[in-house]
Amino acid sequence: MYKVKVYITLRESVLDPQGSAVKQALHSMEFKSVEDVRVGKYMELTLPSTVENVEAAVEEMCHRLLANPVIEDYRYEIEESVSQ
Repeated sequence: MYKVKVYITLRESVLDPQGSAVKQALHSMEFKSVEDVRVGKYMELTLPSTVENVEAAVEEMCHRLLANPVIEDYRYEIEESVSQ
């Protein structure tokens, strides 16, 4: 069994209105030291150990559905877990 952690963030060149709203809220709560906020997505996928090329499968999933490659970057970590 594989556990895949996928992290998706907006590219640096893309404005992040949600991040700006969070930053403003933090400043209004007296957390003035926060200089910038970027909001992203985190997903966990579980794949069976029968998947032959896990990395290629995850790449395709990210590129075709999970992330928008025009405006988002993604990275992932693959962990092999032992079934009990």
